[in-house]
Amino acid sequence: MNIPNPRPHQAGPPATGQAPLGQRNQTEPGQIRAVLFDFGGVLVSSPFETFHRYEADHGLPEGFIRKLNTMDPDANAWARLERAEISFEQFCDQFESDAERAGGKVDARVLFSSLLGEPRPQMLKAAARCHERLKTGLLTNNFLAPGANMGLELAADLFDVVIESSRVGVRKPDPKFYEIACKELEIHPSEAVFLDDLGVNLKPARAMGMATIKVIDPDQALAELEELVGFPLG
Repeated sequence: MNIPNPRPHQAGPPATGQAPLGQRNQTEPGQIRAVLFDFGGVLVSSPFETFHRYEADHGLPEGFIRKLNTMDPDANAWARLERAEISFEQFCDQFESDAERAGGKVDARVLFSSLLGEPRPQMLKAAARCHERLKTGLLTNNFLAPGANMGLELAADLFDVVIESSRVGVRKPDPKFYEIACKELEIHPSEAVFLDDLGVNLKPARAMGMATIKVIDPDQALAELEELVGFPLG
């Protein structure tokens, strides 16, 4: 189920870019006005875990599905579904055909039926703490597909804006995606920190001037976030 932005802001001035300052921008705690969270892989477990289970259960090479989604990254079935350019039925046909051409067999409907991640309580608690003091946004590449976004309602009340690729027609890592978030929150990129589990999604945000945190170990990521925002998150 998709959800609308729970508390949308009036659009502010367009965001402008700044030069990156390393892997994490050297932002002082008092400068942060907004915290932006990815969904899958940050607030809930990564969809890659579902991919690994499906591959193991169906005799596919490890990494097969993830590799499919990196081939022709702007025009493959996954990317087109996340931008709502094709229907779920069209996605299934294209995705399964792409898998066959790559030498494997994937039932897209079965894969999607198990895609919902497990919530990460410590991340949800941190989002709530940030929401009490700062502006918060949820930035997710998602789908208009049966049951694909059922987990989003778990976090709806924690965010001032929810930016969904399937609604805005662009997806991470397109810089326009981050510009939309900044405009909705009425912030400059340099006033935000963004958490995502994929470096490819963090790179353009960092180039715009955001502080970025790659979420591999959630506890380590939260320690970095606490240092940036300057207040306890636990």
